[in-house]
Amino acid sequence: MTSFVIVAFDWIIIALGAYFFCLATINALWMGKETRRAELTDGPLVSVLVPARDEEEHIVPCIESLMHQTYKNYEVLVLDDNSTDKTRELLNKLQALYPDKLKVFSGKALPEDWRGKVFAMKQLCGKAKGEYWLFTDADTVHSSSSVSLAITNILYHKVDFLSGYITQKTKTLGEKATVPSLYLLSGFILPLWVCKWGKSSALAVAIGQYICVKSASFMACGGFDLVKDKTTEDVFLARAMKKHGYKTVFLNLKDAAMCRMYTSWQSCVNGISKNIFDFMNKNNIILVLAVIGVFIFLALPPFLTIGLSIYTVLAAKAFTFTLAALWINMLLVGGTWVIVFTTQGVNWKHAFIYPLIFVNILYIAFISWRRSVFKKGYEWKGRMVY
Repeated sequence: MTSFVIVAFDWIIIALGAYFFCLATINALWMGKETRRAELTDGPLVSVLVPARDEEEHIVPCIESLMHQTYKNYEVLVLDDNSTDKTRELLNKLQALYPDKLKVFSGKALPEDWRGKVFAMKQLCGKAKGEYWLFTDADTVHSSSSVSLAITNILYHKVDFLSGYITQKTKTLGEKATVPSLYLLSGFILPLWVCKWGKSSALAVAIGQYICVKSASFMACGGFDLVKDKTTEDVFLARAMKKHGYKTVFLNLKDAAMCRMYTSWQSCVNGISKNIFDFMNKNNIILVLAVIGVFIFLALPPFLTIGLSIYTVLAAKAFTFTLAALWINMLLVGGTWVIVFTTQGVNWKHAFIYPLIFVNILYIAFISWRRSVFKKGYEWKGRMVY
């Protein structure tokens, strides 16, 4: 029985490694082919919506970048969500500089049953005039072709909802070992070409840093009211659009904008942990199965590979099929990360720390579950999230 389990494990990790490598390769090729260059300089009115709460360090470069776009027919709406720092003061100065393009609003008090960002976005939608809306975060910095890239692609693909990866900036080791968890979608989970054509809402995905929607379709679907209590509102919005029969697409939008989401390992843990359990719809069974799968087939193998290799050499043991399977798995999974990183403009050498990424995912998943189940909550921008 033991030998059967070992043999089964050997073949499973080889098969999974091959699947991940092929999935990442096909996704990278598909996104490269389907992501159109920013071509349009004029067309339908685009409303760029930016919620801002305590963003004094980021708001100026964000808005400045949005003021210098190659696309002409757009407006930028920013909502100061009851900031306690200098965000509003800085926004007022920016509005004085760009009175024709920038509009700044004050946020209302947050209702008890709403998440802060979601309520801010709902208020912005009520002010927007565009046929298309581009949702983005206040800590992003946009290229001059960002708005053009969004409208070019959403019109080319004839979809109602567009999202994708923007460039993620990391500096510390803690960031490099946690932020890449965003890329699990294209490297280890979803075939992105199916996301566009498939009708199941489970195939829809989004990154809240950059979402473009057709406003009429978005509001007909229910808008932000559908996700008022969600911290992963981006994914649930994509699923809702797909569920209501609207078309969605997920592309490589690294040339649109960049973002440094966190500045340390601890801030990464705090930021990502508020999302993981919510992403799984707070389902304990799904979380447990996901954690077991990640631990056995992704986090554990590289450590087994190194440990068993050292033991084999020091004890002068024969090279076994299990050790071969472990090395094949590690090379394939490492190769998967190389493809993902290269596609997103990240140094491929970061793939060497991929075991730490999976270990961090497990730790953050536990933190997310513990804080949610035991109602400990998270403090995010001065507010408690449960």
